Amino acid sequence: MKVATLLALTILAFLVSLAAGKVWIGPADWFADTANGWIIAELRLPRAILGCSIGAVLGLSGAVLQGYLRNPLADPTVVGVSSSAALGGVSAIFLGLTSFPLGLFGCAMIGGALAMILLVLMTGRSGGPLGFILAGMVLSTLAGSLTAFLISIAPNPFAASEIIAWLMGALTDRGMEDVKHALPFMIIGSAILLGTGRGLDALTLGEDAARTLGFSTTRERWAIVAGVGLAVGASVAVSGVVGFVGLIVPHFMRSLVGERPSALLVPSALGGAILTLLADSLVRLTPGPGEVRLGIAMAILGAPFFFLLLTRIRMRAS
Repeated sequence: MKVATLLALTILAFLVSLAAGKVWIGPADWFADTANGWIIAELRLPRAILGCSIGAVLGLSGAVLQGYLRNPLADPTVVGVSSSAALGGVSAIFLGLTSFPLGLFGCAMIGGALAMILLVLMTGRSGGPLGFILAGMVLSTLAGSLTAFLISIAPNPFAASEIIAWLMGALTDRGMEDVKHALPFMIIGSAILLGTGRGLDALTLGEDAARTLGFSTTRERWAIVAGVGLAVGASVAVSGVVGFVGLIVPHFMRSLVGERPSALLVPSALGGAILTLLADSLVRLTPGPGEVRLGIAMAILGAPFFFLLLTRIRMRAS
């Protein structure tokens, strides 16, 4: 019933995303052969599909990582895939490859793929959650430093401005071509992550107990790396960096479905889709000709939540 309710809310948020904007467009005009119908088909429909998909993979990835690492502060940025994919996209802008078909998207996916390979190599066969976190921190720090370096040596102010604007994350001016490029990777990555549920349940008993139950912790870790790499890498490639969704959503969903990791996966995906769709609808309503970047809006929302969560953890520990 709770999943059905979340699904209904996701559909409602999707419809709101189609209607919302500087000019509200009612359902009667969505399929009309008019300017409003063109806006829906060419701009708002692909934007809503991407918002729903990106929110879902971020929420799902956050739930999987928090379950695997047994850390309530884990989210997709902790493994370095987001920052590595962002570095790939920034490299494409810096080198002027955005004029080529799939230039930016392809470079961002390459960055995410390299992060996956390095994570597997750095953690090895015996690396547990701690090794996973440390490897992710190294990748994230390195990718962030290289991104800052490229911004600092940008050939002109326009390139630097384009890089910074892309890094902020947004779904503005995305079309069906972007959907076709990103959606297959997000679907494959999400399917891999959904398949980790039973292993995550076993890991709540400890790695030794999970092995006794027949689960391979190495295979589980590699599945998580591949799933997060494909899903989150594609989301960053198409939208830039949108943070905090993977951190916020699983915590809200636990109050609805409980602590069992496998039971949290689908609700977190739906909750992430709802949050991202509503946030993207709200940023379009800001006064003025432009709109707030989606990544900035999520940071404004997520930073206070992160502070409250950290305070609650400290109070429990004291």
